[in-house]
Amino acid sequence: MNATQPGMEPDHIDLNDPKACADWARKLDCSESQLREAVKAVGTEAGAVEMHLHGVHSSTNADRVHEAGD
Repeated sequence: MNATQPGMEPDHIDLNDPKACADWARKLDCSESQLREAVKAVGTEAGAVEMHLHGVHSSTNADRVHEAGD
């Protein structure tokens, strides 16, 4: 993907481009099927797809201690 080409959006996932799909799947550590499902769920914005696939859990030490049962 070349960000200087007209119409190209490097932070968006183009499911119609097989090479781009393979590149994004590798970058996001998922299968192309998982990538397609994520794009269907949240749209083509790469950050949203990454959040959908991997999620973010911000926790404090207190949260981890509570989860451990101490």
